[in-house]
Amino acid sequence: MKKIILALALLYPAAALAQGTTASPPNEAKPAASQPPMVGDKPLVQVGKKQAGKKGEKAAAGKPQSAAQKLQACQDVDDGTKERLNCYDEIFKPQPKPKATPAKGVNDCRFVKEEDERLTCYNGFADKIPKLPR
Repeated sequence: MKKIILALALLYPAAALAQGTTASPPNEAKPAASQPPMVGDKPLVQVGKKQAGKKGEKAAAGKPQSAAQKLQACQDVDDGTKERLNCYDEIFKPQPKPKATPAKGVNDCRFVKEEDERLTCYNGFADKIPKLPR
């Protein structure tokens, strides 16, 4: 019994000291406080809050949006305004034709010459798109 207590008394402080120190080769510099903790030669993955930013910055920095997501973003602009038409025209550049055929898809709306008709065409297709996650 005495031997077990003696062994624990010797090993317990050694284990506590080993947890507080990191082993590094003698010729490497000690890590600075600004560097992330390392596991071996890889940085330790830390779970926490992401840096908050503006929605526009997040969308611009992330993966590119689909045409459907861009069309839905245009739906946030007031209906029947020139700004909404400009938003749609940035997605699909207008190429008016004198005799445009009826639009079968949202991409065909760019051929409509009259601005009000083109806006109505875009709105009709944008309203049919199911709500996508943003």
